[in-house]
Amino acid sequence: MAAPERLVVIGGDAAGMSAASQARRLKGPDALAVTAFERGRFTSYSACGIPYWVGGLVDGPDALIARTADEHRARGIDLRLRTEVTEIDLDRGRVRSRDLADGGREEWTGFDKLVVATGARPLRPPLPGIDAPGVYGVQTLEDGQRLLTGLRGAPVRRAVVIGAGYIGVEMAEALVHRGYEVTVLEQGAQPMSTLDPDMGALVHTAMSGMGIAVVTGARVTAVLTEGADGPARAVVTDDAEYPADVVVLGLGVRPETALAEAAGLPLGPSGGLRTDLAMRVAGQEHVWAGGDCVEVRDLITGEHRHIALGTHANKHGQVIGSNVAGGCATFPGVVGTAVSKVCDLEIARTGLLERQARAAGLRFVTVTIESTSRAGYYPKARPMHVKMLAERRTGRLLGVQIVGREGAAKRVDIAAVALTAGMTVEQMTALDLGYAPPFSPVWDPVLVAARKATAAVREAGA
Repeated sequence: MAAPERLVVIGGDAAGMSAASQARRLKGPDALAVTAFERGRFTSYSACGIPYWVGGLVDGPDALIARTADEHRARGIDLRLRTEVTEIDLDRGRVRSRDLADGGREEWTGFDKLVVATGARPLRPPLPGIDAPGVYGVQTLEDGQRLLTGLRGAPVRRAVVIGAGYIGVEMAEALVHRGYEVTVLEQGAQPMSTLDPDMGALVHTAMSGMGIAVVTGARVTAVLTEGADGPARAVVTDDAEYPADVVVLGLGVRPETALAEAAGLPLGPSGGLRTDLAMRVAGQEHVWAGGDCVEVRDLITGEHRHIALGTHANKHGQVIGSNVAGGCATFPGVVGTAVSKVCDLEIARTGLLERQARAAGLRFVTVTIESTSRAGYYPKARPMHVKMLAERRTGRLLGVQIVGREGAAKRVDIAAVALTAGMTVEQMTALDLGYAPPFSPVWDPVLVAARKATAAVREAGA
């Protein structure tokens, strides 16, 4: 009997273990030997759930783990936790790993097929005091556990969050739930740079109304500490000093591709690995990559960009696993859909922002409408703002942003489907959406925006 093919997977979270599991479902151990390396202590977990664990809304860390290491092993995957891959040797088809739990013991493992799923790393700018005790990133379950330990030990309850993107606003909410006085420092003009500034201003106003101090235009220059090696005590900007017993970094992430780059694998402009529709690394016959370490195709512009989301990572893994096992699956691309919340404020976007549309050379119109989540006469109808971008000449939908209360965020899925289908805003106005007073007005807010965008396109063409 011929020896089984050898699959090595680097990274044991969403993309990596989805790929390993799908390949194992399609090919048994006699045909495919699967070895997966994960430098952390956990595998197949929801990093998106960490802010809600920290905030006390969900249990953790066990509740955030979709499949344990033992469950993977029981399915015939040789999963090695606390083991870091330090080198990829493409010429000889092998990887070198270091056992972090066994004194750094190193060994080589051969492969016939390789999956790179090394994820992303949190941005940590080289500032004085940035590595002091009491300064926390939030990327892994270990990070969440360290932060919770720090919160319980803090003598006072003052927190500073640096950065007001998705991670920053979600962590601000978590700290509010923990009873902390929260200040969010954002270098940009408004929080949520994933929105246009006018929509970010709505988020700013709402967060301030929740008692969260949001300081924009704030360039952080240092973290002050108690003595030379003591814990953080304040965050300094160009203009002020903000006392802090806990500092949380919410500055976003970048692809973790140093290992791949050292092996000579191709990277795109954002530093993510370049793959084809089959998630195969460009120029490599037997190497695939997925998750937060890759760039993906934007279906609107055709360009590639880095978007770190668990939804994409799991889909990448399914595609990779199928192809490793001899199938023919593809991942066509994304439209950039994302939702978030801070306390009871829901935030959503899909498609292009104004600056992205300009960078792509598109001419467009924009409209913003205010509507309600339910029929206006129905109890607890809440306000909702919808902004829509449409191509000036064709009326093609380019992007949607939504800020509102309960029932706002998931409406963005209507726009995500319309974007994927290449619909015009006029075509959207005829969509047969569900209606009843407890769920929406007669004209859903997204369709109200589409009607207004249709009129703007017609006026622009006149």
